[in-house]
Amino acid sequence: MKKIILSIALFFLINVNTYGHVGHYSKYNYLEYELFRNNKLIGQHKYDFNRDGKNLSIISEVSFKITKLGVNLYNYYAKSVENYEDGIFKSYSSNTKQNKKDRYVKINFDEVNDELIIDGSSYKGKADKRYIVGTWWNHEIIKAQAQISGISGRIIDQTVTFIGKEEVQVGDKTYKTLRFNFKSSDETLPDSKKLNTEIWYEEETFLWVKAAFEKTGYWEYRIKTVK
Repeated sequence: MKKIILSIALFFLINVNTYGHVGHYSKYNYLEYELFRNNKLIGQHKYDFNRDGKNLSIISEVSFKITKLGVNLYNYYAKSVENYEDGIFKSYSSNTKQNKKDRYVKINFDEVNDELIIDGSSYKGKADKRYIVGTWWNHEIIKAQAQISGISGRIIDQTVTFIGKEEVQVGDKTYKTLRFNFKSSDETLPDSKKLNTEIWYEEETFLWVKAAFEKTGYWEYRIKTVK
C-alpha cells in the first residue's frame, strides 16, 4: 500500500514540475494571511509582489504576538525581500526579531559557480541552487530536496508527501486544494528543529491557501486577501 501511495505522489510531482515556475503567479500583486494559534487570531503575514520588467521582488512582512491575561508573552516580527530575474531566483534577505533575539539571513545566487551562498545566523556556507527558501507562497518547494530557513539560513532536508485532494473552507469561500506534508528527513533532529507542516495549495492556480503545524499549540495560516 505504501508503494502505491508513493507512486501516486511521484506521478503527481512529475506533472506539477511541468508547470513549476514563479511566472505562474504573475496575476498576483498582494497576498495576506491571518495567523491563528489554538484557533485564536494572533497576527498576519503579507506579501507584496513588485514587478519591473523582467524583475520580480516579493516583500514579505509578518508579525504576531502571544498574550495571556493582557500580558505579552511573545512578540515576533520579520521582514524579507525575495528577488527573481526572468523567473530565476537571484537573492533573498530577511531580518527577524523574536522577543529580544535578532536573527537574519542573506542568500545570493553565485552565477559563476552555479550555487547559492548563504550568510545566516544559523548557517554560513554554500548550498545547492535547487534548494528553496521556505516562504511557502511558491509551490515549487514541493519538489525541493531541502528548504532553507527564511529566518536563519538553516538547511532543512525534507520529505514531501502528497496527502490528497481536499476542499478547504476559509471564511465564506471554498477552495479545491492539494494537500502536502513537509517533514524533516533527519529523524535524529531534536523536536524543536524538526519540520512537520501541512500545506494546502489551490489545485488550479497553486495559490497557497492554508498551512498548519503543531508547536506549543496548534498553528494555522489562512488566506485572507488576494489581489
